[in-house]
Amino acid sequence: MKKIFIYVFILLYFTQCSSVKKNNEHLTALIPIDQLKSDVDFTYKKLQNLHPQLYWYTSKSVLDYKFDSLKSTIREPITPLQFYKKLSPVVAAVRQGHTYLYPASMQVTKKETKALIKKGTGPFSQFDFDFFDNKLYVVNNKSYDKSIKEGSEVITVNGIKPLALIEEYNNYYSSDGYNTTLKTATSGKRFTSYFTVENGIKDSLTYTLKYKDSIQLITIRRHKDDSIKKKEPKTQKRITALDRAKSRTIRRKKRVNGYKADSKNYNRNLDFIEKDSSVAIMKIRSFNKGDFRPFYKESFRKIEKYKSNTLILDLRDNGGGRLNEIVDLYSYLADSTFVFLDKSEVVSKSSLIEGAYFNGGSFGVKILKAIYAPIVYSYLLLTVHKDTSGKKYYATQTKPHKVNTNPFNGKIYVMINGGSFSASSLISSNLKSSKRVTFVGEETGGAFNGTVAGFMPVIKLPNSKLKIRIGLMMMAPHHKTEIKGHGIFPDKEISTTLEDRLKGNDPELNWILNDLITNQ
Repeated sequence: MKKIFIYVFILLYFTQCSSVKKNNEHLTALIPIDQLKSDVDFTYKKLQNLHPQLYWYTSKSVLDYKFDSLKSTIREPITPLQFYKKLSPVVAAVRQGHTYLYPASMQVTKKETKALIKKGTGPFSQFDFDFFDNKLYVVNNKSYDKSIKEGSEVITVNGIKPLALIEEYNNYYSSDGYNTTLKTATSGKRFTSYFTVENGIKDSLTYTLKYKDSIQLITIRRHKDDSIKKKEPKTQKRITALDRAKSRTIRRKKRVNGYKADSKNYNRNLDFIEKDSSVAIMKIRSFNKGDFRPFYKESFRKIEKYKSNTLILDLRDNGGGRLNEIVDLYSYLADSTFVFLDKSEVVSKSSLIEGAYFNGGSFGVKILKAIYAPIVYSYLLLTVHKDTSGKKYYATQTKPHKVNTNPFNGKIYVMINGGSFSASSLISSNLKSSKRVTFVGEETGGAFNGTVAGFMPVIKLPNSKLKIRIGLMMMAPHHKTEIKGHGIFPDKEISTTLEDRLKGNDPELNWILNDLITNQ
């Protein structure tokens, strides 16, 4: 048995190495014209067969023209990355943030990844960047070079201007609809990914930085922190019942609140910001990590116990996550019995089978899926229905939900910005209908009237090997707006500035606290 495990491990290792090598060799290959055009047709056909609201923002005639025109521009063999730059703007023209093309990029094996980690922190990871007024800034210097001032503008990285790269790659993906806040909110974080796609992983980078009127040219290398000493062997210590209890408490908090080891913070937090605990603030960084039900149950019990009359829900930079989590949270905030979503439109039962069920997985997994396919298809027969117009719908979260037995009935403020996307926009759309709720910040990156998401298979194009992600379900909140193609607008619009970020100032929260004082 041991020999079998060793054989399987060796087989998997060499398979992974071979796959990475094959991918990286393909990046420089020139793809023939006929194969490129075939991939264009393949992409459009997949979108038509799987995407339920393909022409929501862009008409069929316009999208037909874009795909046809794209083929006419392919006059010579090109590399996968060059093809990505041609095809992705056309996919982005659908204006659905969950549907996009992945760029062709270098891959590394597990062995190479371990070697990089052993060599230390990369020259990008030693800084936090943010984007203000079309300029990239260092907002947190974690590097070994403390001469670099936080607030320094990044003029170039290895001679490349950040704005030029950001503006180029902004053409390759879309928010939901017509809003621009998503790109503004995420450009600073995305820049390093764009640079790496173009140039690969680097052990050193030369930055041109500007601080006030001073220009600084500096090279930052991959750095290993030698100050972190190897842990000394722990001396045997008698573990008490109190130690075990503390350990269990910490483990449970990490599980329930969703501990994020990379950033060393929790996905969900509840705090009280007034001495009398009258104001509770709930920060939710995403809806996709941690055991959410006990968190919300215990949080709203604590809010009731402390007699808090105001709740501040912070959904800024929350990119979304699980539908069942936002429904659970909404059950504590709704004014009465509610329907969270309208029926979700799908192209067909077969689109769910093809896109969500059969797509992806190893050969063995696909065999198992084929065995269970009749059961899955029978389930879809019961849950996918056709209405009088001929459209097909998948029913999820469409039944009336009762308000939780321990609801919050006080004043609610919701903080939003361009990074509030997907699930955080869906719950915001429904909260917008309540007179108890005030929105503060910026327009969300996700659309008010819904998004095409749910099941989102990643499909490989046969010749270029690029991958496209496609949403299969039109998920629309029960409450809507007549404004087409935009997110949830705040009742009080406030934007964080560079100065706010550097000083740790929170203008949205400050406005809310002042508003509470004013309206007492």
